[in-house]
Amino acid sequence: MWSIVVKELKIVLREKGSFFFLLLMPILFIALFGSVFGNTGTTVTVNYLDRDGTKASKQLIKEIDQIDGFKVKKQSSTSLDKQIKEIKEGKKTSLLVIPENFEKDMQAGQSVKVKFYRDSTADQSVAPIRSVLENISHGYKDHKLSTVLMTVTKDAKKVKEMMASPVQIQEIKENVKSVNAISQVVPGYTVMFVFFIMITMIRGFFREKDSGMVARLHSTPMRSIHYLIGMWIPALIMVLIQCTVLLSFGYFVYDLHLGDGIAIVAIVFCLAICGTGLGLALSMLVRGETQGIAGTQLIALGGAVLGGLWFPFDLLPAFAQKVGHFTPQFWAQKSFQDVMVRGAHVGDVLQGLGVLLSFGLIGLVIALLQYKRYLRSATH
Repeated sequence: MWSIVVKELKIVLREKGSFFFLLLMPILFIALFGSVFGNTGTTVTVNYLDRDGTKASKQLIKEIDQIDGFKVKKQSSTSLDKQIKEIKEGKKTSLLVIPENFEKDMQAGQSVKVKFYRDSTADQSVAPIRSVLENISHGYKDHKLSTVLMTVTKDAKKVKEMMASPVQIQEIKENVKSVNAISQVVPGYTVMFVFFIMITMIRGFFREKDSGMVARLHSTPMRSIHYLIGMWIPALIMVLIQCTVLLSFGYFVYDLHLGDGIAIVAIVFCLAICGTGLGLALSMLVRGETQGIAGTQLIALGGAVLGGLWFPFDLLPAFAQKVGHFTPQFWAQKSFQDVMVRGAHVGDVLQGLGVLLSFGLIGLVIALLQYKRYLRSATH
């Protein structure tokens, strides 16, 4: 058995393709998406056209510019019609237009229509701007109402009490570590690429079959469990190295908060057993490398979507969330984020560890049951 382990390790170390799919490609994905979504300095740009140019209109623009995460950008070099055309063509997502006589109508107590042109297909990017504009509109309404009340009561304290909302929302953050894109990207892509070890395992088993090694083993007293474990251990070691490199990359490059080290080690170990155990099962079930690669992509990419590896699980449709609970990727990602974000320890992620181990052991059982068929297909 150990001779098989040594042999497979040497073969894997010589294969440059394995390092590319298991290490270099996930690092590239983490670097790409970590740089794009991990930029905490990202701001929302509000394009505006001030057709009034008065103190009141400039104050409105200033209020938007002073909100954290927003910046204003003046649009005055082209006509309004041309800018609206750019929105229709998808070249611009939105435009805020302050009309003429804005200040005059405000002072007269008249209703002023500030127009907000937007691309109807860009709801997600426009939503923060629309929310800010609605809040500012409510602020103007409250100011107008308080002015009217002051003319009636002449009591500023009483007016303040009347204007106060009967319901106050107090936001209390419970996570030990604040959530950011990196806490989603690094563990997410680490989990996703773990399952690509199945391609390496499938190639290894078919290499053994094509070389005649399996046919020769068929005539020896070697037990099936010993052969499978001999092929399993090198893949397990590769996944442990892979996870260590990727999580270390996130820690040193993006300052990823890892949390309880023992819990992280336990998750990585159980995830490695899960991915390689399923790799054993798939290697015994498929009839060719092409079929095996297709099966791997279905498991790895399908599980990535349903397991919430690419974006937060809560954003998935309700049906997808229900299905996602049956994927090992969901439990691996949940366990990682429980430790990294919520300060959990080993005892808090036992359910996730158990699910991952169960998938791995089920894979081993399937491989044992299908081993005789694998041997027969290799006998010449």
